[in-house]
Amino acid sequence: MEKMKAVVYHKKGSPEKLIYEDVDKPVPAGNEILVKIHAVSLNAADYRSMQLRLIPRNKIFGADISGVVESTGEKVFTFQPGDEVIGSLVDYGFGGLAQYVAVPENALIKKPKEISFAEASTLPVAGITALQALRDKGNISKDDKVLIVGSAGGVGTFTVQLAKHFGAEVTAVCSTKNVEQSFALGADEVLDYTKENFTQKTKRYNIILAVNGSYPLLAYRKALETNGTYVMVGGSYLQLFKSLVFGWLLSFGGKKMKHLMAKELNSDLEILAELTARRIIKPVIERHYPLKKAAEAMNYLKQGHSSGKVVVDVV
Repeated sequence: MEKMKAVVYHKKGSPEKLIYEDVDKPVPAGNEILVKIHAVSLNAADYRSMQLRLIPRNKIFGADISGVVESTGEKVFTFQPGDEVIGSLVDYGFGGLAQYVAVPENALIKKPKEISFAEASTLPVAGITALQALRDKGNISKDDKVLIVGSAGGVGTFTVQLAKHFGAEVTAVCSTKNVEQSFALGADEVLDYTKENFTQKTKRYNIILAVNGSYPLLAYRKALETNGTYVMVGGSYLQLFKSLVFGWLLSFGGKKMKHLMAKELNSDLEILAELTARRIIKPVIERHYPLKKAAEAMNYLKQGHSSGKVVVDVV
């Protein structure tokens, strides 16, 4: 059987239990597409799944891919060899840290020519999370005052840009090294959390998005306008647990405390791809790694200090 290079999880492997090795190249079923992967971006879902021992069946992580259609099954009619595509493999067993992956055709959309493969790979999980948090949970409107706690990283950088696209007044919270970046992405005000605390200020917000940050739920609630909405979109396991368990208890009066479980929708991915092609939003990629150094890339992301997306270049 034909072989390919992939980064495979081994329980006793090191570093990070991810080993660069030869595996069988997948063969697409009737309703599947074989994609030659050009780039895959990493997400917290990758290393958190690993920590929870939620290992993909093929033991290959990586969900957000971009690449070129290599071949198609006989039941595929939407795509043809040579098409450039973007996709999320979250609902299809992951498998992105490899030279090829076979996925159902509904996992993919066509990639606009104006977007690079690396940029395209950043859009699915982080971009969709930002979009759904603002639009669906936050019900964002023009001139809303939006606070983004954790404006760096993958989700944060998309959230700042999308909030400005929707016409909001954006306040970003980040560390010193990311202040200039947040301004460059369009934030109207940037708070350096090492020097000032938004919970001690009098300003109130229509929407607060908690991407990163260990502030108490009551502090978030206090910073909301009377009919404001708080949305938890990331953070530690403890923060997520508190939001899920206690958020509804604090959703009284006009203030709402919500938690987002993003859904990987092709319609939303197409919106993001179009906005990126038009340069209304621009993916922020902090680091590139070759496939053989994916373990190093995963370890860096896990440290929680990235200023943008981490991309593994396969081709």
